[in-house]
Amino acid sequence: MSQLFTPITLGKLSLPNRIVIAPMCQYSADDGKATEWHTMHLGHLALSGAGLLIVEATSVAPEGRITPNDLGLWDDATEQALAEVIQAVRKHATLPLGIQLGHAGRKASCAVPWAGGGQLNRADGGWQTLSASDIPFTQHDASPAAMSLEQIEQLKAQFVTAAKRADRLGFELIELHGAHGYLLHQFLSPLSNQRNDQYGGSLQNRMRLLLEIYNEVRAVFPAQKALGVRISASDWVEGGWDEQQSVALAKALKELGCDYIHVSSGGLSPLQKIPVGPNYQVPFAETIKRESGLPTIAVGLITEPEQAEAIVATGQADMVALARGILYNPRWPWHAAAKLGEKVSAPPQYWRSEPHVLKGLFKND
Repeated sequence: MSQLFTPITLGKLSLPNRIVIAPMCQYSADDGKATEWHTMHLGHLALSGAGLLIVEATSVAPEGRITPNDLGLWDDATEQALAEVIQAVRKHATLPLGIQLGHAGRKASCAVPWAGGGQLNRADGGWQTLSASDIPFTQHDASPAAMSLEQIEQLKAQFVTAAKRADRLGFELIELHGAHGYLLHQFLSPLSNQRNDQYGGSLQNRMRLLLEIYNEVRAVFPAQKALGVRISASDWVEGGWDEQQSVALAKALKELGCDYIHVSSGGLSPLQKIPVGPNYQVPFAETIKRESGLPTIAVGLITEPEQAEAIVATGQADMVALARGILYNPRWPWHAAAKLGEKVSAPPQYWRSEPHVLKGLFKND
């Protein structure tokens, strides 16, 4: 029996299988508001047979967007726009839905990737960015403003308000974005955090903001719903955030009751040297799972069903997340089930697409 297609529970949230659709920015919102694109994008992925779909990085504040076209959840208008999308998806899909909440910090105010992705100046629609310290991401970027303690309190309140909105929208899971060089990662890494107050210096101080936000969001997000964190396990730069600090963070999150950890890497420094290849981030997930005991999601160049099955079956991670691979093949879980001799959920409108040689592939439930 395939382990990839066995159920798993994150906190009190049950998932039908171990396949997660990772959050993927679409850069297609209108002033933070979800659009018809999101209905199409999330709608077709929700019919994939995956066990969990996590909506893209959604900013808790306008200045926290990576680009002017990023999705947001900071006021009634952004909440209502997303409500319309989620209602449409929910009408025809049964898989659990999550949302990733974040803030881009110094990596905000950028052009969309297909327009070059560089930082925008004010004349081109950009804005002043924020970070742990006034250190820019690249030497060509404008320096971010180092956040005051008052601004940090405001940020925590923004995460709490967004979490309440996510709950109202019916999301069953929230993922806090502490990875890929965005604001919470900027506080974690000594390369970007050179503060000398309670939020900088020691590992405990650099972890403080993420742990405080976790606690405050947990307090307002219902107990039956899952709350997890995505991290970059390494900056891939000497003297930066690394695996052992990630283990310490995972242990601290476990003590707070965290439901899972999603293990990626990189994104904080343009000096990173990443040995990209199949499973290149899986050893981080394996170490963090073993050392912390947290349910763990592995991600990064996991493209083949047998590869995903091996990761779960050997205990390297509890779940696998797909991103670009499922954009390329939105029925990846169907094909994985076929390869591994399992059954998978599909909408009844599509049952007749079941290949003749694979009768019984689709669950009629």
